This record gives sequence, C-alpha cells and structure tokens, in this order.
Amino acid sequence: MTTAGGPPDLGSYLDRWRALHGGYEPRSNMLVRRWLTVAYSVARPLARARVTPDALTVLAVVASAGVVGLAALSRHWLLAAAALAVVAGLIDSLDGAVAVLRDRVSRYGTVLDSTCDRLSDTLLVTALWVAGAPAALCVLGGVLMFLQEFVRAHAAVAGMRETGVITVWERPTRVIVTSAFLAAAGIHGPGWWPLLGSAAWVGLGVLGLGQLSLLVRRRLG
Repeated sequence: MTTAGGPPDLGSYLDRWRALHGGYEPRSNMLVRRWLTVAYSVARPLARARVTPDALTVLAVVASAGVVGLAALSRHWLLAAAALAVVAGLIDSLDGAVAVLRDRVSRYGTVLDSTCDRLSDTLLVTALWVAGAPAALCVLGGVLMFLQEFVRAHAAVAGMRETGVITVWERPTRVIVTSAFLAAAGIHGPGWWPLLGSAAWVGLGVLGLGQLSLLVRRRLG
C-alpha cells in the first residue's frame, strides 16, 4: 500500500526489501526489522526531498573515512569515531531505503552500493588498526569479510536466489562491533580493546563465512 501522494507504507517497504534480498523475510528477525524500521522512518523525508540514493551511498563511504581519521587522533576522539561509525552504518541503510521509496532501484545502483559497502567495511577495520589493533588480525578480518561477500555474489551468479540470507556477520553487525570496541577504547583507554575488536572481526568472519558456505553447498551442491 502506498500513502496518498507519498512513498509506500512500512509494510510495503518491507515487502519490497524482501523481494530485493532473495526472499529473506525481515520480519522474522527482530534486529533486522527494527534496523529497517529506523531506516524507513529517516528515509521518508529524504525521499520527499528527492535526495538521490547514489549520493547517500557515497556519503556513507566519506563518513566511514571520517571514522578512520577520528580513530587516528587521541583517545578522547575514539568515542566520536564510534558514534560516526553508527551514523555511517545508518546512512548506508538509507541509500537502499530511499531507492525503494523513490522507486529508483537499478542495476548500476546495486553495483555502486556493493562496491561502496566493501570500501566502508575496509575503512571500519582500518579504524581498529589505527586505534591500536594488530595489523595481521585486521587484514585477516578484512579478508574473511571479502570472502563472505565473494561467495554471496558468485552464488547469485550460479543461480542461488537466497543470497539475502542473514548470517551472524553482516554489515550492520560489523558496524555495531566496530563501534562498540572503539567506544570501549575511548572510555577505558585503548589497552586491549582494539585487539579484541579485530579478534571479533576474525571470529565472527569465520562463523559468517562458514554459515553462508554451508547454505550455498546445500542449495547448489
């Protein structure tokens, strides 16, 4: 259902989101549903103002780069870096929401969004590194993230429709984990927090990649 003279209501938006994500039902996961509800609420005025999805996609990368810049400063800026990471994650959700609300979903936009998402993910794990995390763990965490998205993309090419499956290590989780450990480092001092954050990237990266790989094996094997 579409409101008179405006964008679709929340129910229609969630239905469209499901269709664009391999049939995954967002209402089945409380965290996903709440995240999308917030994105929908913020995206409505942006859609009315005719903000373009591509502009938001690029803005999310710029905000993620700002996280790295803030994390490279003194400890007192780590809380600001954590907050900006959450803002960057929200902006990243807004581009898709605005595209749906304005009926501006396109194949080019999908490619641009995916490319910018990987840039933003790389910048997030880089922020942990500049805050004090070991380079080796950050690189390994980044590689696992890229492998998961590589498997997802090639499963879609191979004909798997359920590429929208939600693992334990999706972009919102990466944002939350990075933000939480940056905030802890800002409150308690760097110490072990950046290291623990990069370790979380590795551990959850292994779990997410394994979860997705098993599903791909079952569906395409």
